[in-house]
Order: sequence, then structure tokens, then C-alpha cells
Amino acid sequence: MSEDIREKIGRYRWTICALLFFATTINYVDRSVLGVLAPTLRTEIGWTDQQYGYISGAFTLAYAIGFLFAGWFIDRVGTRLGYTIYLVLWSLAAASHALVRSALGFGMARFALGIGESGNFPAAIKTVAEWFPRKERALATGIFNAGTNVGAVLAPLIVPWIALTWGWQEAFLFTGLAGMVWVLFWWPLYHTPARHPRISPAELAHIQSDPPDAPGGVRWVQLVRFRQTWAFALGKFLTDSIWWFYLFWFPLFMNDRFGVDLKSIGLPMITVYLLADVGSVAGGWFSSSLLGRGWTVNAARKTAMLACALCILPVALAPHVDGQWVAVWLIGLAAAAHQGFSANIFTTTSDMFPRKAVGSVVGIGGFAGAMGGVVMNWGAGWVKQNTGNYEIMFLIAGFAYLVALLIMHLLVPRLEPARME
Repeated sequence: MSEDIREKIGRYRWTICALLFFATTINYVDRSVLGVLAPTLRTEIGWTDQQYGYISGAFTLAYAIGFLFAGWFIDRVGTRLGYTIYLVLWSLAAASHALVRSALGFGMARFALGIGESGNFPAAIKTVAEWFPRKERALATGIFNAGTNVGAVLAPLIVPWIALTWGWQEAFLFTGLAGMVWVLFWWPLYHTPARHPRISPAELAHIQSDPPDAPGGVRWVQLVRFRQTWAFALGKFLTDSIWWFYLFWFPLFMNDRFGVDLKSIGLPMITVYLLADVGSVAGGWFSSSLLGRGWTVNAARKTAMLACALCILPVALAPHVDGQWVAVWLIGLAAAAHQGFSANIFTTTSDMFPRKAVGSVVGIGGFAGAMGGVVMNWGAGWVKQNTGNYEIMFLIAGFAYLVALLIMHLLVPRLEPARME
């Protein structure tokens, strides 16, 4: 598309995309604050490791529950109001952490945060569908989804600085306030394209240039009878749980094993998440390059996932190494390979299901992954409380991906479309 045509069409839809990016960034910062501050709060509040496992698990449990009805709720009330309600809820929940002084209070605040944050991705995806033609949706989704990586990097940059300058309570208050500021921009700037006063007729025509979607979708209950659904869901259950473990337990592990405190946790966390960004791109590129060489979809996807799973194995050694940066690089490699594995497992949904079913299958996988996070976080707390170390958890983290790939292969020996009819 030439520059002149872009000017005639207009670009207001990209303003909406920018709002989605900032919302997603805030979303990830808010969920990451607890992990960054966990070593400090363990001393300040006096919770046990098992209690912290329950606290972090409360978020993933609420996230899983909220994920079940977030899409329905947003469809019911509309994107503008629905997104606002979720942002206000999770912002207030994030800020409320500053007011509590007990493990129970933190658990309740985390549960409320999980319910609120569960609405971000359904709302953002619906907004993209409303504001972008199909040919631009992948780019728009990629832009707003980049907020997850930016948020994961920002949290260890800004949270320690706020906490060390003003206090840990202010770290929760300031990050919670960011969501309320976002709402002040969202409410006046967002309307559906057909009712928006700021877009040109040419841009509206561009947004509405696709033929209408075919009616009907696929309900979750219809999908549970397919082996492909269970392959994806179990794969997500086993592997997303590890990502949740890193998100909430990495700072505590570094503190317990190497004495890394709030002043020095920033660089290790940033290193891990930057490596994860590289892995996400590399994992997708690897399977695509194999397909370009004439490999079958089945061989390309599973080979890429196997390569990622093998790269993750060394993370089992993280509790045993002597140098903190050796541990950081082992966990960073595992995080990178996780994202590469994740990029490919997500792609298998479109390999195994027609387009009308992909959204529902991804929803099932998201629910399963969050429930895996519940089990992993609760289990991590129990293991740390009763053994005093992280060896079992990192052993699970090292081998979970090979087990997931084996289960997926046994359920679906060949990646091929499910017979929906």
C-alpha cells in the first residue's frame, strides 16, 4: 500500500492498537510486581513458602476461572465498557496489595487481580477484530502482544526502583495507578468504527472491506471428544505451568540460592525475558524454515518442539550450579526454548482444526495452562516448605516439555485436521 493511499485511508485504527499495546504492557507489569517483591515481602509479611505458593496460585486459579466467561461478558456488554470494567477491576486489585498485611489478604488481592486480568486478551482480540481487516489483524495482534514482553522487562526495571525509593506499598500503588490513567485515554478515544467521529469514510470502508464472517462457531463441549483437543490442552497444562513457575518463583530462587536481593534482581530478570523474546521468534522461524525445505507440517512442528524441549533439559541443573549467572543463563535458555515451544504448540491449533474452531480450542488450552499454573505454584510452595530447596521443581521444569511432546505425539501421531463433521 503506497504512502498516498495510507494517507487517504487514515491511521486512527493504529491509535486503537497502541492503546491495546499499553494495556497489555500494564497487564504484565501488574502481574509481575509480586514476583519481583516476593523476597522482600516474605521478610516484611512473614509468610511461609507454602503460603506464597497459595498466594501465587490464587492468581492463576482466578485467571483460569475468569478466562471461562471473559469473552462472553465482553460480547454481552461491548468492548468499550467491558475493557473498562476489567481495567478498573485489575487496577484496583493491583493497588489493593498495598493495603494488606497478611498472607490471606495477599491471596484475596491476587485472586481479584486474576479475575480482572483474565479479560485483557479476549478484549484486545475482539478490539482487533472490530478495528482491522483480516490482512492487518496478525500485525495488530503482534503489536499488542509485544506488550507482554515489554511488561516483563519493565517490571524488574521500575518496581525495585520504586520500592527502594518509597517503599513496596508504593510499588503496588503506582503500577495500579497506571491502569486508571489508561482508562482516561480509552474511554474518550474508543468507539466502534461505525460510530466513531474521528475516522474517515475511507478508513471505515477499509476496516469493513472483508466479507462478513460465516455464522456459527464451535462450543467447547463439542471439542472435548477430539484427541487433537486433548493433545493441545495437555501440552498447555504441562508447559504453561513452567512459565508461571518462572514468573512467580525466579526472584525467590535467586534470593534463596545466591542471595540476589531487590537491588540486584533487575538485570537477571531482564536477561531471562530478553532471551525469551529471542526464543519466541527463533522457534517460529525454525519450523517455518523446515516447512520451506519441504518438510511435512507434522515433521516440522514436532522437530521444532523436540529441539526446544532438548534445550530446556539443562535447566534441571540450575539449583546445583555455583555461579548465579550460570543459573541465569540456564533459566534464560529454558525460557527462550519455552517460548519457541509455545509458538509452535499454538500453531498446531490451526494445523488440527478449521478456523471456526481455533478460538475455542485456544480458550480450552488457555484454561488448561492456567490450571497447570495453579498446580505448579501450589506444588512449588509445598516442595520448598518441606524440602528447603528447588531441586524437584527444576527437575519437573526440565522434563515437562519432553513429556508434553510425547503425550501429544501419542494422542496425535500425525498433525492433521480433526474431522468436525
